[in-house]
Amino acid sequence: MPQSKVTGVMGVRLRKEPVLNSPVLIASWPGIGNIGVIAADALRKALEAEQLGEIEPWDFFYPKKILVRNGVLEGLEFPSNTFYFRKTEKVDLLFFIAEEQPTPVGGMYAEGKRAYQMANLVLDVALKFGCRRAYTSGAAVAPVHHTMKPRVWAVPNQSKLIDEVKGYPNTILMSDLEGRLGRGNITGLNGLLLGVARKRGLEAVCLMGEIPMYLQGLSVPYPKASHSVVEVLNAILGIDATSEDLVAAVERGEKRVEELYAKFSPEIREQLDKLRYVSYTRSTEPGPITEEDKRKILEELDKFFKGKED
Repeated sequence: MPQSKVTGVMGVRLRKEPVLNSPVLIASWPGIGNIGVIAADALRKALEAEQLGEIEPWDFFYPKKILVRNGVLEGLEFPSNTFYFRKTEKVDLLFFIAEEQPTPVGGMYAEGKRAYQMANLVLDVALKFGCRRAYTSGAAVAPVHHTMKPRVWAVPNQSKLIDEVKGYPNTILMSDLEGRLGRGNITGLNGLLLGVARKRGLEAVCLMGEIPMYLQGLSVPYPKASHSVVEVLNAILGIDATSEDLVAAVERGEKRVEELYAKFSPEIREQLDKLRYVSYTRSTEPGPITEEDKRKILEELDKFFKGKED
């Protein structure tokens, strides 16, 4: 299908220009556990959203592959940064799903000029179609146990959204968590998009699914937290976009984590099992794990993983 450049939005190409009624944007990038990108992609697939266009990659990424055929350069393969749309009976939706964040050399999270430029391009498209609300999603590294249902931590970009966010199911304001003194930090494009959206007059909320602190250093997905985020988004949007693929991914992920957990030493498991209490009570009061306990657990886990080539 021929592509056409978006009028007034350099660096973006659209395949279609649908008429949307105040759509809600759901934006996601890879991160710890790929929680946000799994959640957004599960919703996209469940709703059978159509491809809308993409951000041109040249200014943001190096090629993933250089394709050569018969000794001749055929093309370059870049990370995708794709927009989708879906009209439903309750709400119109825009999705932005990216394979990578534009990170500096040696960095882990998007920052600097390129990240700011990408955040603005995403919002350029959102505003073009009349969007007034955006949701991003990522990971909340927490002292919780993998057997319990992950909560969703929320951060709105405007104070008028606080009461609404407090009404979301299985959700807690990040600033209300014990020990944070009303403050918090969001790394990468999730936090940046919230700030840029506020500057440009859009309401925005970041929804972060809990991932156990002992899994944060592993390069594996954690779809169980993604499932919690999808449930919250379904409730917010008034839809029922269920994904059998996501449910199956949660089951596979649970099995994989249990296999890993069984390999921990009895001493590590004894400490980590205390986290079941924190997850079960959903209390924001100090639990059975102290900061010193957390430090020792993470040190032991670091030694464990360094000794495992797989």
